[in-house]
Amino acid sequence: MLEFLTNVREIVRWQDLVDILLVCIIVYRVLLLIRGTRAVQMLTGFGIILIFYYLAERLKFYTLHTILQEFFNNLIIILIIVFQDEIRKALTQVGRNPFFTTTNTIEEVAIIEEICQAASLLAQSRVGALIVLERETGLKNYIEAGTVLDSRVTADLIVSVFHPSSPIHDGAVIIRNSRISSAGCLLPISRDPAINKELGTRHRAALGLTHETDAVVIVVSEERGEISLVHHGTMVRDLDVNSLRHQLLELLGLRKFEPRAHLEAGKQNDDATVD
Repeated sequence: MLEFLTNVREIVRWQDLVDILLVCIIVYRVLLLIRGTRAVQMLTGFGIILIFYYLAERLKFYTLHTILQEFFNNLIIILIIVFQDEIRKALTQVGRNPFFTTTNTIEEVAIIEEICQAASLLAQSRVGALIVLERETGLKNYIEAGTVLDSRVTADLIVSVFHPSSPIHDGAVIIRNSRISSAGCLLPISRDPAINKELGTRHRAALGLTHETDAVVIVVSEERGEISLVHHGTMVRDLDVNSLRHQLLELLGLRKFEPRAHLEAGKQNDDATVD
């Protein structure tokens, strides 16, 4: 046994072990990144093409083999073109910026409270709204395309922006660095055919943005007066104000600072959901 371990130490360097570990981590992170996305189906398609390539070579189908060989010779370029959205998303996650960069904890919780109050008032009035919270991925392109406000976050201001008589009620409000940065912002519409047909443009825009970035989006439905929360391409629908507050504080790492009364209300909602 000792001799075997000695031989292994002579053959395998510590650099090899680190190398293997790094590759495993990269593969694992890539699998997490593409899980539940269209990239899975695309990789399945590449696997089928690879099988055809092998069969064409074995069965001497020269024309098919030549075409597929050219395909694999340019595979790197093809992968970059096909997976450009996933690659961009992965690269933007390398550098991380917190949602709040210039505020203390008390102000952060107060801002979340203002957002929740605004969403509740808009839902009661059945006024549609899109409220975007920028997180790690910058939304500068969307901000610059809207109407720049650079205002303090208040429920009254958010409600007034989305009032039907407001000239900037269409589009989204983007909150960046604890301030309302811009309003009337246009977001990318998700074209995923699996999306529920009853969801409108606002919900599809929220899904489209959260598929590309790590932003958190609050959607208020004009038709149903329903509040939804969208992040990482996942939508939680029909939230009341306590559930919305609970979810936002959880996502933004402020869960432990949730006021006790709201925390107990959130637990009651969770218990009711379980029952």
